[in-house]
Amino acid sequence: MAEQLINEFTVNRPIDEAWPIITNVEKIAPCLPGAELQEVAHDDEKGEMYRGVVKVKLGAISTQFKGDAYFTEKDDEAYTASLKGKGRDTGGRGNASADITAHAESLSPTSTKVVVTTDLHITGKVAQFGRGILGDVSSKLIDQFADNLNTMIDEDGVVAPEAVASADSESAADASAPASEPASADDAPKIRKINGPAAEPIDLMDVSGSSILKRVAPAVVALLIILFFLRRRS
Repeated sequence: MAEQLINEFTVNRPIDEAWPIITNVEKIAPCLPGAELQEVAHDDEKGEMYRGVVKVKLGAISTQFKGDAYFTEKDDEAYTASLKGKGRDTGGRGNASADITAHAESLSPTSTKVVVTTDLHITGKVAQFGRGILGDVSSKLIDQFADNLNTMIDEDGVVAPEAVASADSESAADASAPASEPASADDAPKIRKINGPAAEPIDLMDVSGSSILKRVAPAVVALLIILFFLRRRS
């Protein structure tokens, strides 16, 4: 099943402050319901690879997608970024892949709008949830994400762009200074673990209520029957 999802949200900060936060995967991952960033790996071709899980449940049925994502393009002057991600249901019920594009534009001196376009491909039993449902769910999840993001920014504050530039200059100066024991490329860590809090699963019933129940009831019944027989055979 293929579906395109278009969502937007507002960040209560000017665009030059909002954009570095929006594209900081480590910082914003905890704001997305059900998402848990577990590690960052370096790939010589793809750059930083972000690996983690997304946990979902529908009533008594729980599933977890484990996967990775990376930036394919990032233009800080045009405020656009593209990512590619893929994941698999750890229970073997399907796979998902997505091409994601984000574009930010200034709404006012104190607010920024971000439009996210996702080309999503799902295979396996999880695709039985059908078209349209993912659009409803993604819209409400984006709203929750935006609320969490703005709350985080209000609580943590942001670093002024001038301070970031100054810090980068100092880091560059330190890097150019001779080191007593230079590390080789082989010594550089390839995988960095992220020790963040465990994510709570997204409950689709809480997100979409009775509207999702009406449309996925046949698929849920079928899935319950399948799970019942699988358990009896195990």
